Amino acid sequence: MTLSDDDLRAVRAHAQLLTVPATDVLTVVGSVAAVQAQSTPAARLAIRARGRGLTAPDVDTSHAVTRTWLMRKTLHLVPTADLRWLNRLFGPRNAQAGQGRRRQLGLTDELCELALGKIQDLLPGKALTRQGILDGLAAEGITLDAKSQAPAHLLAYAANRGLVCRGHDAGTEPTYVLLDEWVAESRTPDEPDTELARRYLTAYGVATAEDFGAWSGLPLSLCRKAFTALDPVPVGKRFALSETELSAPPCPPRLLGAFDTYLLGYRDRGLLVDPAEAKRVNSGGGMIAPTVLIDGRIAGTWHTKRTAKLTKVVVEPFATLPRSVIAELEPEVDEYGRFLGETAVLVI
Repeated sequence: MTLSDDDLRAVRAHAQLLTVPATDVLTVVGSVAAVQAQSTPAARLAIRARGRGLTAPDVDTSHAVTRTWLMRKTLHLVPTADLRWLNRLFGPRNAQAGQGRRRQLGLTDELCELALGKIQDLLPGKALTRQGILDGLAAEGITLDAKSQAPAHLLAYAANRGLVCRGHDAGTEPTYVLLDEWVAESRTPDEPDTELARRYLTAYGVATAEDFGAWSGLPLSLCRKAFTALDPVPVGKRFALSETELSAPPCPPRLLGAFDTYLLGYRDRGLLVDPAEAKRVNSGGGMIAPTVLIDGRIAGTWHTKRTAKLTKVVVEPFATLPRSVIAELEPEVDEYGRFLGETAVLVI
């Protein structure tokens, strides 16, 4: 079976809940496998674009989803019940990959083990910010420069070892909690790599093992093996799960946040964004701009200008937008404002 580019984009957008949004945070996060979350505001907007009736506090206060370091050593938001098996899949790889950088920062294996023992003593029954943990470590004779990268790498290591995960933010500051106290319910699939591949294909519709490898950071040989175990259906040179509906309605205009999973899920993004415009979306350094999605394709970028009374959502299209598309973007901007509790207006 083959699909036209338009049909392929429609299937992918539908799989990402961009066509028919969900009504709760857990459904959104579970349906897209994981939300990249090194930026809290961007993670909120990823859920907003795939949900209806939600607000930013719904995301911030949900215990059903949790942030920790997983795919590609990057913070992701995942269902809390999946945290343990995902940590077992990615944690050892991430910890090993980060060893050289930790040593550069003076975080020797011996120091890390000592620090992890102290963190375990500090956190029972509470959530602490990074500074709170540093203060507690300093009181025990372990002093780290708060302005260096050492604290971040130590906490990532603690998370990869399965000791901590992120708790709810304290204002704009993330907190850290003991994973064993945070996770009440836990799933354990028999074949974690195959289960992750299944969830990936469910979330990304039609893709390749190479796409899965680029998204997950897992070795390509493991990704290919996991795909084979799923016995997916060939769709041209790509694959889909046998239960995937390979037809979908066109995707309505959507405002995607920075680092959106719709773009990050594929090795080759040429189907989603014109290569001639790619640098306007990805200017380098891993930065992915907020984008405007029209019929499943990136048609521009956007940013905000805030005043005391309203928020201007400034859309910078790659080409002139038809009036009909602008008319469809207006309720999307209204929804963006409602989600954040702001009055938002569209500016082209």
